[in-house]
Amino acid sequence: MVPPLISLEEHFLFSTDSSFKAKFSEQLKHLPSLASKLQLGDLRLQDMNAGRISIQVVSHVPGTLSTSQCRAANDQLATAVAQNKSRFAGFAVLPMKEPGAAANELIRCVRELGFVGALIDNHVDGRYYDDKEYHPLFQAAQDLDVPIYLHPTWPSEDMAPRYSGNFSDGAAASLGASGFGWHSETALHVLRLFAAGVFDKFPRAKIVVGHFGEMLPFMLQRVCDLSVRWGKFERPFKQIWDENIWITTSGVWSIDPMACILRNTNIERILYSVDYPFATNEKGLSWMEELEGSGLVGKEDLERIAFKNAESLLKLKVTETSF
Repeated sequence: MVPPLISLEEHFLFSTDSSFKAKFSEQLKHLPSLASKLQLGDLRLQDMNAGRISIQVVSHVPGTLSTSQCRAANDQLATAVAQNKSRFAGFAVLPMKEPGAAANELIRCVRELGFVGALIDNHVDGRYYDDKEYHPLFQAAQDLDVPIYLHPTWPSEDMAPRYSGNFSDGAAASLGASGFGWHSETALHVLRLFAAGVFDKFPRAKIVVGHFGEMLPFMLQRVCDLSVRWGKFERPFKQIWDENIWITTSGVWSIDPMACILRNTNIERILYSVDYPFATNEKGLSWMEELEGSGLVGKEDLERIAFKNAESLLKLKVTETSF
């Protein structure tokens, strides 16, 4: 029987985010019930029960918000968490256009709202976070001992031409987003943080990436071999992978990638996630049942992936297991 589940990449929509339909036009074509499931009420809890999820760590959908919008969205999420303390936890959304404000909002959300970290867009208008102006954010996260979940987002204007070509607009939109580009761009960002010395400066930083590590596990040995050319670092990339990076299963429902991951990634760094409501909790549960029956992991390791690693990373405790 599948153990209790904690899921980390599970989204909601701030009630006044009017740009939703434009940003998610492709998803809405294929997921007509998406908008209703991005709320924080009973339907979300019903879907959690259907997928046997004990705790859902909720975060805002991708998209740039202002400082005031982030604060209001985080307050809205905090209210929902307070009303369902045994079932919900919160990741903060941060105003990444303003690095200082982002650090301050993270501090507020953890200290005042009880959030367990932040989930942020992979870039803001094409700008990554390897610049020193983002050091206050990494410093705050390290001091608070909370993770930053680096989540994919849409291509910026200068990125978009890479994903257009002699194919439909729908194909271009998908290639630049969840069909491929989201994942390669997030992998690149992790490598940029390493190359810029961010993990030397903040050796206790905790970075989470979804979708089975955003391609990195499958390129890991090549990255380790070639990154020695990138400069002098206090620790090689493989040590950073082992000590500073966590990966989740969000939205990748195949056993095949797990066979690779279990050979090059510490079991304590692998976390269950769904990517709700863009993926269904029932699909995630089915995948966990498949993993359980695959012989790839035993009972203890299945429990680590299902909930124990998340309990350790986020300082949570599963109490609800009957659905």
